[in-house]
Amino acid sequence: MNNHEKLKEIGLKIAYYRKKKGLRQQDLAELIFVSKDRVSKIESPNSKAFTSVLTLLAIADALEIDVRQLFDFGE
Repeated sequence: MNNHEKLKEIGLKIAYYRKKKGLRQQDLAELIFVSKDRVSKIESPNSKAFTSVLTLLAIADALEIDVRQLFDFGE
């Protein structure tokens, strides 16, 4: 799995856990102090947008998951 595929997988996991928690993209954006567009780009499987580790940590905290769940690629 290359890095682009890993970023895609992380975004899809964020969307999954966000929906599982009953949050809209806007809700998550407000919790982590970014724009809804930023959350949309992070989650988008076709996006080439990069995000910081700090943002991923904030997302994991907001979703009440261990950040390692975002990086479990099952390889």
